[in-house]
Amino acid sequence: MSDIIYMDNAATTSLIPEVLEAMMPYLTDCFGSASTIYSIGRQAMDAVDEAREKVADLINARDPEEVYFTSCGSESDNWAIKGACEAYLKKGKHIITTAVEHHAVLDTFDYLKKRGWEITVLPTDNFGRVSPAQVAEAIRPDTVLVSVMHANNEIGTIMPVSEIGKVCAEKGVFFHVDAVQTAGHIKVDVRDINCSALSISAHKFHGPKGVGALYLKKGCICRKFLHGGAQEKNLRAGTHNVAGIVGLGKAAEIAKNEYPAEEIRLSALRDRLIKGISASIKECRLNGDPALRLPNNVNFIFKGIEGESIILFLDMKGICASSGSACTSGSLDPSHVLLAIGLEHEQAHGSLRLTLGRETTDEQIDTVLSELPPIIERLRQMSPLYN
Repeated sequence: MSDIIYMDNAATTSLIPEVLEAMMPYLTDCFGSASTIYSIGRQAMDAVDEAREKVADLINARDPEEVYFTSCGSESDNWAIKGACEAYLKKGKHIITTAVEHHAVLDTFDYLKKRGWEITVLPTDNFGRVSPAQVAEAIRPDTVLVSVMHANNEIGTIMPVSEIGKVCAEKGVFFHVDAVQTAGHIKVDVRDINCSALSISAHKFHGPKGVGALYLKKGCICRKFLHGGAQEKNLRAGTHNVAGIVGLGKAAEIAKNEYPAEEIRLSALRDRLIKGISASIKECRLNGDPALRLPNNVNFIFKGIEGESIILFLDMKGICASSGSACTSGSLDPSHVLLAIGLEHEQAHGSLRLTLGRETTDEQIDTVLSELPPIIERLRQMSPLYN
């Protein structure tokens, strides 16, 4: 791995040694179920409770009991949306989201649409943002839920979720925020956002895969998602993934301590990468808001070539990148996010996403800026679409 330049941190991040070390006892000696009352079971539950406190601290929840553990960010999204819709069914059957959400949200909305729910999908501007005014105008007396992501996983644009949260609170509408790309990277404050529910995922900030969390504000109702046991205050059945939960807690603790300085460091690297690509490669376009974007996100369109070809050529140079969301990497369709911000189909096929992380260095930025321009030039010479 030492020779690999990994720039796909929006897809997943490395499991750092401190997190693995914290997890190991719960994969070996302290293997008991957290639902049991004998000693190793109680130790496991103590570890789960400690992790709950660390996650609550990361997102500034008032009470650790507002944090519920899940298997991933997608489950958290599904639970928040379906659970709230079921809980507030008597109010109506209208729900609102945006055109650039992750498929964990959009597919859940489609599922509900097929079951009689009326959905409003808000368009974005060319940077991929929706405004609080758009949300306010879309809310009706029968609106049950609004779901808006904190920041986009493909183009990095940060949404005005605090202002949208204020609109939803004033109108008495359940507000869910997908913070999978922001938790552990920029400030995520559920009190400032004023959300009803918020989703996070451990493996996006150097925790293990297969564990996430859902913040559910006290007083907000969300129906049970998994049925069976009485875990997670009888709202989410299933034996606790103790080692994974401990890893999430440790990753949250580290992120809380490191992210202000790391945000500054990554923003500087990001800006140098954007400036270098823009200066060295003609006919390219930066996607997403140039200022209000994640500190680690760089997303470009290069005229006349396919994003997948760029990725393969970069891989031959030991550079890991992507053309968009890892969850849709098997699809031949262009990114729904890039189409939503106004790009044509052929343009959207030529995207490259470089997402930086804890291990990214200045030297790695230099290497990418050295290797990428000749790759683009070679691919354009081969492309029947260019010029």
